[in-house]
Amino acid sequence: MRRLAARGAAGDAGEVAAPAADSTDCARGRHPSPRRLIDLCAIWDPGVFLPAVGWKTASGFARRRLNEAETLNSVREAQLELLEAARPRGPGSRERGPVLRMARQQQPPPWVHTAFLLCLLSLSGAIEIPMDLSQPPTITKQSVKDHIVDPRDNILIECEAKGNPAPSFHWTRNSRFFNIAKDPRVSMRRRSGTLVIDFRSGGRPEEYEGEYQCFARNKFGTALSNRIRLQVSKSPLWPKENLDPVVVQEGAPLTLQCNPPPGLPSPVIFWMSSSMEPITQDKRVSQGHNGDLYFSNVMLQDMQTDYSCNARFHFTHTIQQKNAFTLKVLTNNPYNDSSLRNHPDIYSARGVAERTPSFMYPQGTASSQMVLRGMDLVLECIASGVPTPDIAWYKKGGDLPSDKAKFENFNKALRITNVSEEDSGEYFCLASNKMGSIRHTISVRVKAAPYWLDEPKNLILAPGEDGRLVCRANGNPKPTVQWMVNGEPLQSAPPNPNREVAGDTIIFRDTQISSRAVYQCNTSNEHGYLLANAFVSVLDVPPRMLSPRNQLIRVILYNRTRLDCPFFGSPIPTLRWFKNGQGSNLDGGNYHVYENGSLEIKMIRKEDQGIYTCVATNILGKAENQVRLEVKDPTRIYRMPEDQVAKRGTTVQLECRVKHDPSLKLTVSWLKDDEPLYIGNRMKKEDDSLTIFGVAERDQGSYTCVASTELDQDLAKAYLTVLGRPDRPRDLELTDLAERSVRLTWIPGDDNNSPITDYVVQFEEDQFQPGVWHDHSKFPGSVNSAVLQLSPYVNYQFRVIAINEVGSSHPSLPSERYRTSGAPPESNPADVKGEGTRKNNMEITWTPMNATSAFGPNLRYIVKWRRRETRETWNNVTVWGSRYVVGQTPVYVPYEIRVQAENDFGKGPEPDTVIGYSGEDYPRAAPTDVKIRVLNSTAISLQWNRVYPDTVQGQLREYRAYYWRESSLLKNLWVSQKRQQASFPGDRPRGVVSRLFPYSNYKLEMVVVNGRGDGPRSETKEFTTPEGVPSAPRRFRVRQPNLETINLEWDHPEHPNGILIGYTLKYVAFNGTKLGKQIVENFSPNQTKFTMQRADPVSRYRFTLSARTQVGSGEAATEESPAPPNEATPTAAYTNNQADIATQGWFIGLMCAIALLVLILLIVCFIKRSRGGKYPVREKKDVPLGPEDPKEEDGSFDYSDEDNKPLQGSQTSLDGTIKQQESDDSLVDYGEGGEGQFNEDGSFIGQYTVKKDKEETEGNESSEATSPVNAIYSLA
Repeated sequence: MRRLAARGAAGDAGEVAAPAADSTDCARGRHPSPRRLIDLCAIWDPGVFLPAVGWKTASGFARRRLNEAETLNSVREAQLELLEAARPRGPGSRERGPVLRMARQQQPPPWVHTAFLLCLLSLSGAIEIPMDLSQPPTITKQSVKDHIVDPRDNILIECEAKGNPAPSFHWTRNSRFFNIAKDPRVSMRRRSGTLVIDFRSGGRPEEYEGEYQCFARNKFGTALSNRIRLQVSKSPLWPKENLDPVVVQEGAPLTLQCNPPPGLPSPVIFWMSSSMEPITQDKRVSQGHNGDLYFSNVMLQDMQTDYSCNARFHFTHTIQQKNAFTLKVLTNNPYNDSSLRNHPDIYSARGVAERTPSFMYPQGTASSQMVLRGMDLVLECIASGVPTPDIAWYKKGGDLPSDKAKFENFNKALRITNVSEEDSGEYFCLASNKMGSIRHTISVRVKAAPYWLDEPKNLILAPGEDGRLVCRANGNPKPTVQWMVNGEPLQSAPPNPNREVAGDTIIFRDTQISSRAVYQCNTSNEHGYLLANAFVSVLDVPPRMLSPRNQLIRVILYNRTRLDCPFFGSPIPTLRWFKNGQGSNLDGGNYHVYENGSLEIKMIRKEDQGIYTCVATNILGKAENQVRLEVKDPTRIYRMPEDQVAKRGTTVQLECRVKHDPSLKLTVSWLKDDEPLYIGNRMKKEDDSLTIFGVAERDQGSYTCVASTELDQDLAKAYLTVLGRPDRPRDLELTDLAERSVRLTWIPGDDNNSPITDYVVQFEEDQFQPGVWHDHSKFPGSVNSAVLQLSPYVNYQFRVIAINEVGSSHPSLPSERYRTSGAPPESNPADVKGEGTRKNNMEITWTPMNATSAFGPNLRYIVKWRRRETRETWNNVTVWGSRYVVGQTPVYVPYEIRVQAENDFGKGPEPDTVIGYSGEDYPRAAPTDVKIRVLNSTAISLQWNRVYPDTVQGQLREYRAYYWRESSLLKNLWVSQKRQQASFPGDRPRGVVSRLFPYSNYKLEMVVVNGRGDGPRSETKEFTTPEGVPSAPRRFRVRQPNLETINLEWDHPEHPNGILIGYTLKYVAFNGTKLGKQIVENFSPNQTKFTMQRADPVSRYRFTLSARTQVGSGEAATEESPAPPNEATPTAAYTNNQADIATQGWFIGLMCAIALLVLILLIVCFIKRSRGGKYPVREKKDVPLGPEDPKEEDGSFDYSDEDNKPLQGSQTSLDGTIKQQESDDSLVDYGEGGEGQFNEDGSFIGQYTVKKDKEETEGNESSEATSPVNAIYSLA
């Protein structure tokens, strides 16, 4: 977890934040003082150097160190820029926006003190006069000294100035007065000295080239601009030339010269082919600083393109292309074999002689170079040689300046930025290869155009005061100093007894009003010049306040802050501060007053809140202003986001909980990598957290929580590491090429924060399965080079996949192809089999060999076979596929089989012998003496005599019993006669058949089964299953119409499995954990209802109901009575409400209509079904269903007591009969498969279960008189 903190101050309408000193205004001298104004460039937060709002314009030294301490986010920077642009620019203006501050509780480093002092010193001469007072002109804006313009645009030469009265302007051109009125193309902007030269009506811009200087004048003096050199941009055309092909020996050095046409400014040079493809550059081929293209040694592949120099001109935005060079490379090895590119020593492989290095640029062993202070120094060394030399740089007698030096152009160039005098000396470059080394020494001299040591500042004096103007500059060579007054040399100005010139200083004594003027200091040497304006103004002004009155300033507790009180007066007023109207001056202790009038409070406390008054006094009067100070609690993030590591696709939550002053509005925002975070649909931002759903690789980075108010902010940063799949490996290279092996090398991709554990090498060949990739081998994640074992006669292409804990990378791009030489096969096909598909053949099959085992072209197979017993001669045939059929074979005879691989290079090894069999025929005999023994109501035991082996005519698979349900012992119960089967694998004499229906007649037959199919069937056997216990009664329902009775209802069991003799009901009362005595009730088989009188209204009852046959009670159904209500009254009320509704006329009419509609629907359905003729009507209920009956596949049946049964031949349930016609009453319906599943002993696997839809099939076969269907039948 990382934490950064930033504090700021801001104001609302009518309020301002307590500002840190504005370094921008410091530099520009915005806060006035009669003689000189010192303003703070920066102030202290507890132990921290705090930049002002305009901190970007502070000294480079301080700014760089601040950037090291903290990286400010782009949002805050944008806010600061807006505030800087909108901030009032009048003298002594106060900041009205947030001031960004860094707060970190630690002692400041030493550089902070240094920067602080430098800033104070830089303010010592800053002077501003309020614009309503008379003052000489001051240049505020001007064009650069070397002003290059676009010839297609109008020319603009800027010159703006301020003064009171407003200054007038005139220009000189080439040191002569420039009469603007005589040239119609030239005009001057209103209230400005800016020149506009318009070419819309014609004219040549080149006619206006020259040196211009602007003069701004009012009655108090004249200010001068720099001498502005105006030049028009030029982009001349390349001269036409025909270039002959360049002939060069392979391995020799080569320089292709560019020689671009001279442009203004100089064009940007780059090399491309004539088809606009960029020239690939490396340490062997590269472009020099002069634009030439250098080849340290030429290779044959350099002929594959041509070379054209291109020049891009900045102002015209045009690119000019030189005619292309064509290379002709003479070589001892004319074949450009691509495989040699991967050779570790390509030069010796191509027969190129090795050479020691020599310098192509610069020539010789020594050279010199001059550079100006503050510019960039570029040293260049380009060497030839075979192999290509490496370049290294050194400085004689010391090290290279690590903070300013960087290497370019593959180490061939050394760039030192912002050169100073310490960078002069001797540098040398060392070019070396394995044949030797050579060095070149470059002597660097640093010269300097003039630069300021003490720039003259405006001087404001009261009558009779003394002062001085100082103009000190340095340079190499030493610059000369020339003084001017109002644009004229000081020597030719009228004498002034109050003025004395002493070299670079002018001293004024006892100044008077007549001493007002603008002085110019011009310091120059052969490399340039500096020109500075500084006016002398003599004023007699009483004190005045320059800031708004009665400001409200809100500050953060424990911060160090400053209360500004900009003032002006001449003579210099004295300034004092008071708090809450108290008489004592505030200075010392926790307070410090600066010369510019600012009051610094070193550490803000709650008791510092109040009204502060500043009073400025001189001999001409006094002025005062008030500031109200409010102290606010700081904003603090007390629970910060923590660094997290997350897998791709997971959810991450970053916490950010904040405490702040309740009177301030809090805003919480997030940054990612110091940029504003876009909250998409995968993110959820809350007041105290940020949640990221489905984390992806792009979510990795630093997340900064920014909690800010109008006055301050706090930052907390955490880093999210996303574990992702690795990036694909790249740059696959094949080396160490051999007949059966090759070395594959690759560059690993980014592991995306999860270490690579494995590499999978895959290959593809283009003969047998082109485009299909196969795994070749797997290697640890720590290697990036491996030797691969190869097979003969395969045109290999490789790719690599990286694997880490998150997943696999995308495959790398394929390598180059590599074909191995051929050889005879070293193996034979696998999985050789011989099996008959018919009774008189044998099909021989095998798995064909793949590309890596073929070892040569035209892979084929030699197939041999012979009968095993006879030991006859081998039959053979050559096959190109993967199967061969031998015809006219005896039934099920063993054969010896061999399959041998062969290609154009020879045969494979001697193959192994495999035993196969010819085709099978149906068995000729059936099992005999089949005996059946009934085990129980659902299972029987079988025993039989096995058949003789010679009658099987194949491999004996199993004995199989076919059985079907002939009829049920229950009258009128229809059954399905669909055949079922039970299998008994192997040669065995007994088994068990289970899952039979109780109380039914069955028939059974047995067969022998081999690979061809079933043999003849045995004699049909009949057996009967005894009566069993019934299934549970269906639809057992418990209702409680009132507190006195409970109604029970149920339906007959779905499977009676015999003749029902009655029902047994057991019930017991319970109240919580207390149980009452169990009561048993027995009912007749026709009864399906029971009403019980409750013993008490509180207890509940648990009911257990089962049906009985002669065998015993079957499965029980269990229900409980409803839970009683908490109070009896609501139940009674509910019952009364029900009774009230039931007696309403509208309710009775609605129920009658519904009953009528249901009756009509039932009649319609019955008529439509009866017309189909699908359901035969039985004349006698005891007639069994025959196998020829069309209802054979129907599984529905009727059963009832003699006293209450449906009409003969009718369907007992409309719903049940209709549904049952769609399925069979077979073992499939009871959880069996189509063939039935058995254990080894022949018993079924599974449990006696019923499909859910059969509940509807046979569920309404009750003999209840209240059945609506029975009622319809009775009516019919």
